[in-house]
Amino acid sequence: MSSIFDRIRSLFGPNGSSLSYSQAKKLAGDQNREVRKELAERRDVKPEILYFLADDPDPIVRREIAKNRSTPTQADAVLANDKDDEVRSCLAEKIARLTPQLNSIEREDIRLMTVEILERLARDQVPKIRQILAETLKDVADAPPGVIRKLAEDEELVVSIPVLENSPVLTDDDLLQIIGSLPVSEKLGAISRRPFVSANISDAIAQANSKEAVTELLKNDQAQIREETLDKLIDQSRDFIAWQEPLVSRPKLSSSAAIRLAEFVADKYLHVLEKRHDLDSSTLTRVKEEVHRRIEKVAPEISGENGSDEQVDDEPNPVQASSTNAHISLAAARRLQREGRLEASDIAAALASGDRIFVNSALAVRADLALDVIEKIIETRSAKGMTALAWKAGLPMRLATDLQSKLAGVANGELINPRGGSEYPLSEAELASELAFFTD
Repeated sequence: MSSIFDRIRSLFGPNGSSLSYSQAKKLAGDQNREVRKELAERRDVKPEILYFLADDPDPIVRREIAKNRSTPTQADAVLANDKDDEVRSCLAEKIARLTPQLNSIEREDIRLMTVEILERLARDQVPKIRQILAETLKDVADAPPGVIRKLAEDEELVVSIPVLENSPVLTDDDLLQIIGSLPVSEKLGAISRRPFVSANISDAIAQANSKEAVTELLKNDQAQIREETLDKLIDQSRDFIAWQEPLVSRPKLSSSAAIRLAEFVADKYLHVLEKRHDLDSSTLTRVKEEVHRRIEKVAPEISGENGSDEQVDDEPNPVQASSTNAHISLAAARRLQREGRLEASDIAAALASGDRIFVNSALAVRADLALDVIEKIIETRSAKGMTALAWKAGLPMRLATDLQSKLAGVANGELINPRGGSEYPLSEAELASELAFFTD
């Protein structure tokens, strides 16, 4: 191998030395592929030599010609139809990178030929090549519109989505045409995530019957959504809870929209409405009133109007167990307990999902302790205290260990682990005494 490179160095001369036209022409016909490859990489070779090498029998050489920015456009046009996929991939990367300078090309025939090359590559049968174009051209403002539209309509999502999500070349008319062609939800979602979405596009997406795309639209703060369209989505969010979080977080939420959302939105999102700074005082008052009304409906014993644990009506519980509102979460836990459905598995699931407020509420209800006692035990990071609390709540010892680490933040070396794999390692007297330390 070293003899080959020694020969190449002798043919090309010292590093940085230039080649005459006759030398380059002779090297282009050399039988050794490595010699021709070395020549194909050079930027100081005459265009006609590079054009000649574009038809080299070895694809390794042609790939270097495809990469070379000095290769004449006429040679690139030949390579756009090359039978070797990697040659066309190399060409796609180079041409796409040069596209931002396309309008600065003085010769119109060269500019038009470059566009034709891009269009040919955008129709290439190999998705990887089209993907290279899409990823490189996705945010190029001067990219040829025909090429961008072709990529945006591509059936391969790895090709179409980068362009649909980012390209400034696509007009509203382009996007409406794509939306009207009943594309898959992933394409609609990409359009919904664009840096700017007009009200017309938002209307079209809302009417396209793609819940996932509407979710992305609602999350996009730069998407303009007409009030009447937003009203319809608010109504539909009663049944599709995934829309509720982005709805309560939308910028410039109207007073009527905020009040309507407060009537039914999942309780864990109510605090977002309560803390918004763009709502006037009267609207915030109405929102807070709605929150209190719901608390009373779910748990009249909390409101102080009814000391009984009996339910007011037989309607389904409108409040989810998960909550960032402690009162509502406690009410939900009490209802589950009344119905015999507050299981250890529910606490374990809430702990795993990070819903600390519901875990606290469930522990308080099952252990028949006040919430402030639960919080005091957690704040002390007491392994024994958490173990005693879990015992009082009738939970398995394995869950008690998880509560120590995940809820109270007890260090691994200080954890109290089950005895024999499942038993409490402390006696009932010891557990009761430990709990009394926090309750007395």
